[in-house]
Amino acid sequence: MKVWLEGIGIWGPGMTGWAGCRARLTCGSGKLDDFREPPAAVLPAQERRRSTASVRLAAEVAAQVCAAAGRDAADYATVSASSVGDLATVDAICRALVADARLLSPTRFHNSVHNAPGGYWSIVSGCEQPANALAAGPASFAAGLLEAAVQCALEARPVMLLVYDLPGPSPLAEAAGIGAGFAAALGLSPAPAAGAPALEIRYDENQTPETVMEDPALEALRRGAPGARCLPLLSAVAGGAGGAVKLGMGAGSLAITVSPAQ
Repeated sequence: MKVWLEGIGIWGPGMTGWAGCRARLTCGSGKLDDFREPPAAVLPAQERRRSTASVRLAAEVAAQVCAAAGRDAADYATVSASSVGDLATVDAICRALVADARLLSPTRFHNSVHNAPGGYWSIVSGCEQPANALAAGPASFAAGLLEAAVQCALEARPVMLLVYDLPGPSPLAEAAGIGAGFAAALGLSPAPAAGAPALEIRYDENQTPETVMEDPALEALRRGAPGARCLPLLSAVAGGAGGAVKLGMGAGSLAITVSPAQ
């Protein structure tokens, strides 16, 4: 499949947008700054109060993609991918269920479903395009990218991929293997766009070695945050010359060739 990357959103430790992330990928080194929660100004005050940190994280990078691509949010079909969903909400519900009173907030319940961030985004953006959500553990970025690219190429529609994860309370965080908060969003177009690099994506049934980051801090982030498995791909885009990237995907792998923007 061949699609074009028309916009990137990013939020993670020391990365609060594509410009800063690009600079870090191309010439930065050293320790990454601590993660801080995004403002998610795109969410109205009422929705922001009802939302979770995962929702605000996803909304932030989604808004960045729309601004970068110059496209209305309502144009995008969306694919949301999170390795395990909102661990803080899961923890709160589990604790409520074992308590004597068993009191459970309705807001907690509606925030517990895996497609909650995608649902919030469709509401605030007024988007009526198709939306789905998936989970594939550490391979969630690769699985989400494959799903988004298939929709984009076969249905000839722009698709936004949202990938997000946050550490949760102990012991869920340790069990899930999430060491840092991270989110990324990619705006995919089925046709060439000005300044957009092309992505040729192929699924390989064989397991091949993943592309890793040379920078130790970035490699630690890649391994510690499922969404950060996108960093090798973003690094190939950031350099401007393109390149080949391999992403692990369960028993198989995803081979991606990045061609420079025309």
